[in-house]
Amino acid sequence: MSSRYAVILAAGQGTRMKSKLYKVLHQVCGRAMVDHVLTQVEAAGLDQIVTIVGHGAEAVEDLLGDRSEYAFQEEQLGTGHAVLQTEKIIGDKEGMTLVVSGDTPLLTAKTFEKLFAYHQAKGAKATVLTAKADDPTGYGRIIRNDIGIVEKIVEQKDATKEEAAVKEMNTGVYCFDNATLFNALHQVTNHNAQGEYYLTDVMEIVKAAGGIIAAYQMPNFSESLGVNDRVALAKATQIMQERINTQHMRDGVTLIDPATTHIDIDVKIAPDTIVEGEVNLKGHTEIGSDCYIGSLSELVDAKLHDHVHVTSSTVEEAEMMSHSDIGPNSHLRPKAVIGEEAHIGNFCEIKNATIGARTKVGHLTYVGDATLGTDINVGCGVVFVNYDGVQKFHTNVGDHSFIGSNSNLIAPLDLAQHSFVAAGSTITDDIPEHAMAIARARQVNKNDYWQKLPLAHDQNWL
Repeated sequence: MSSRYAVILAAGQGTRMKSKLYKVLHQVCGRAMVDHVLTQVEAAGLDQIVTIVGHGAEAVEDLLGDRSEYAFQEEQLGTGHAVLQTEKIIGDKEGMTLVVSGDTPLLTAKTFEKLFAYHQAKGAKATVLTAKADDPTGYGRIIRNDIGIVEKIVEQKDATKEEAAVKEMNTGVYCFDNATLFNALHQVTNHNAQGEYYLTDVMEIVKAAGGIIAAYQMPNFSESLGVNDRVALAKATQIMQERINTQHMRDGVTLIDPATTHIDIDVKIAPDTIVEGEVNLKGHTEIGSDCYIGSLSELVDAKLHDHVHVTSSTVEEAEMMSHSDIGPNSHLRPKAVIGEEAHIGNFCEIKNATIGARTKVGHLTYVGDATLGTDINVGCGVVFVNYDGVQKFHTNVGDHSFIGSNSNLIAPLDLAQHSFVAAGSTITDDIPEHAMAIARARQVNKNDYWQKLPLAHDQNWL
């Protein structure tokens, strides 16, 4: 089998995005567009991949790392000029070269494989990937002769009225015989409306030299969508989201309202989990089987084991063990670990803390920088006071302890197992096993106190 190479075009600034962020780094369902393209190119099993960078080169290279080699296009003089920058890396090699844009996040490895196969079967020197569009405005047109052979590709700005009416458009993806490609690139001129070196001009040069030009028409036009502005970015996200959600449902996940369920591409969900509408699952979140994710919940890089129930809450870089639950309206912040069968109730915040098995943190409580053992009851309104304005400190609470409502635990503290905190206490010292700590003033009633008030004898006030 011939060697196969790929060139990813990622040097354009993308001015129509009107953004400080380099165009190909804009995300679609949790992954940068150029990363989507590279991932699918990798899945096609190519021998060597070169990404052409220009504006934002360092950011692209930082993102993609050693998954690709890089060629730098200092001045953006067109797609033909861009591909020519890879000559020192792959110009002298034999085989087939795929050229694809870094702003086409919906293309798949399956399509790339079909393009290679079609190119090889036709004995072509150059093959363009095409699609039929209801409105091809903005795309280059595929111009065929009377027997269907590709005559040329005409850019929108250079098309005649008749050529502009053609529905078959150029997706901007090509497969070339590698030696033929670089030979032709040296013959491309910039005699066109934009004054650029078009990669599409390679087709006419190859044809003039007697090479076969082929065109493989893909069945799904939406897959070819190129993103040049925020409108197209939203459309690409919508299509990708439908693709992701459909695959999860086919894999055994119930999505109550797929249209309002937003799931990033790297999220993993086991079968028999139910996800309600208006849920966001982001990053590298992993969800086990038989979980229930209620509406208005957001999970970011979270890990949920089996049988976890989340009700209208946020779980962020945190882990929930099997049969635990949270919510409504609570927040697990980074490094929170919730033990098996533990309960986190209403309006609670847990940060950098481990909650042991079967421990209950029911309502209106903040637990930060703490380790709680098993079978503990934390009353309403408890605050783990972990910060003195300069440093963070840790609190340990032993198994089977009881923390009364409206208590403040001022770290650093160690509460032994089977210890008790009386409601309304502010605890500053360690508590030994089996002891109860009471840290509040004894109640004193001031009888007839109202008589001392200035308005006490004002009939209108009474």
